[in-house]
Amino acid sequence: MIVRKLEDLIGTDRDVAWGNGRSRRFLIEADRVPYSLTDTIVSSGSTSLLEYRNHIETCYCISGKGRVRNASTDEEHAIVPGTMYTLDRNDPHYLIADEEDLRLVCIFLPALRGNEVHDVSSREHSSAY
Repeated sequence: MIVRKLEDLIGTDRDVAWGNGRSRRFLIEADRVPYSLTDTIVSSGSTSLLEYRNHIETCYCISGKGRVRNASTDEEHAIVPGTMYTLDRNDPHYLIADEEDLRLVCIFLPALRGNEVHDVSSREHSSAY
């Protein structure tokens, strides 16, 4: 059984600055489970062009407001508490946090190694994951 508290992750190597926020990684590959679970903060006012070529990601918003936009089709969806979205086709996408931080609970399949970050300064899709 694995039991972790957020307060025990903050400030450790599982508290990762991913580019435009922080990813607190409750479960990673080293935990020997097939998926990862993160508590992710997306910094207010940020726009991140992301693409997970090696993972399927599902996110559930627990606070804040933002948007997710498909980079290929420009289809955009509001993200507010209670909203779930899945990048089920390795979709390149923009993750946009509006005037307040966006907080998401995320699942990645397969599991993250744990040290992945994004290059959000690049105009290319981030492919670190």
